[in-house]
Amino acid sequence: MTTEMFITAVGRDRPGVVAAITGALAELDANLEDTSMTILGGRFAMVLLVLVPDEVDVDAIEGALAEPARVLHLDVSVHPAEGTVGGEEDRSERWTLSIYGVDHPGIVHGVASALADLEVNILDMRTRVVGPADRPVYAMALDVLVPPGGGALSERLDSVAAELGVECSLHPVETDIL
Repeated sequence: MTTEMFITAVGRDRPGVVAAITGALAELDANLEDTSMTILGGRFAMVLLVLVPDEVDVDAIEGALAEPARVLHLDVSVHPAEGTVGGEEDRSERWTLSIYGVDHPGIVHGVASALADLEVNILDMRTRVVGPADRPVYAMALDVLVPPGGGALSERLDSVAAELGVECSLHPVETDIL
C-alpha cells in the first residue's frame, strides 16, 4: 500500500535544490505524482505531491529532507494528503484565462472572487509585472475548472475586467499537456 504526502520547500534559488530534494525522496522510494516549482523574487518554491510506501510517515520524510534543507537553507514542510477538493471534476471543463492591464492592487482578488462566486476552481495561476518601470503591466494566466452550467463566466469576467481596468480572454483547453 501507499500514502500520498504534500511537501513544500522554499529557499534562496541556487543550482542543485531540485536534485537534493528529489534525491532524498528517491531514497525513500517516493514517487513524484504532481509537482510545481518556480522562482519568485529570487526565492525557489516547490510544492510536491508524492506517493510513499505506507511505512514511510511524515517523520521519516522530514528526517530524510533535514540535511538537504540545512545545507541549502530551505524551509520544508510535510503533510499527509487528505482527499481531494471538488467532485465535479469529471463533468467540468478546463479553460485558460489571461488577464492584462495596468498594474495596481486588487487585480488578483477581483478575478479570484468572481471565479469563486461562480464556483470556478483555480487549478494554476501565474502572475508577473512586465514592461518598463514607468508603465508596468500586470500579466496573469490561470488554468481553471468550470463546473457544468458555467455559462455566466464570460459575462462575469467582462464585468470584472471593466471594473478593474484590465483586458481578459478565456479559451478552452484543447489537450492536457501538463
